Amino acid sequence: MDEIEVILEYDGERDIDTPETAEQDNPVLQALRRLATRAMGLTGADIERIVREARLKARREKRRLTYADIEAGIRGHRPPVPYDVRWRFAIHESGHAVVHHALRLGSIKGLTIDAKDGGHNAVTFATNAPDTEAWYERLLAMLMAGRAAELIVLKTVSAGSGGAEESDLARATRVALDMEQALGFGGRHPLLYLGHKDPTATLSRDAELAERVHRRLEFAQARATEVILEDRQAFDRLVRALFDAQALDGAAVMDILAGAS
Repeated sequence: MDEIEVILEYDGERDIDTPETAEQDNPVLQALRRLATRAMGLTGADIERIVREARLKARREKRRLTYADIEAGIRGHRPPVPYDVRWRFAIHESGHAVVHHALRLGSIKGLTIDAKDGGHNAVTFATNAPDTEAWYERLLAMLMAGRAAELIVLKTVSAGSGGAEESDLARATRVALDMEQALGFGGRHPLLYLGHKDPTATLSRDAELAERVHRRLEFAQARATEVILEDRQAFDRLVRALFDAQALDGAAVMDILAGAS
């Protein structure tokens, strides 16, 4: 793999990352983390293309590659997100992060409201957690937390929670349906394993099952609401920071969540 040198411009000074400072939290590492957070949702091929195009641009202009070149490539020269939409994105993604952290589901790698498709969060889930109904209920609360956050602050919800196979509502519906039919937690015939390939068709044919699944989602949204209200200070701080920065790495998110009194 080719190596590239990226010049990070801070008030006209250049910070050099040496072996002695490599492990320290210096501006170079901070900038690289910001770039990684900006790039959430992109593939390896996307990143390779962005770096190649940015390097060619710098060569044509007879200068070195800079942080701004890479960041501009990642953003794809997209126009700024309107203020109200950006604010809603920040509220939504902060809701997910606060509930994920409060319910101890795992770590947070980063948040962005500047992805091609809007907001995006990168989280991990603890692998040593017991595979119980309570754990799945916590997972559902996290999935419903973006919608809950919008309702708390804006009193309305957007379609951002749904509309696609990998949306919050789609994922939550699949989890809740699995709890009822495949994981042994169902309110009716819990010992039966009833696999399904098409949740929409399954729920459309069985009104009673759809009602049980929906009740789980309602409970999850209510729980997410309670968690956000209990951690409202942390939530508000995270919303403001994400709105201003547009992308926060995991360390920045945790500083905010751990710093609220």
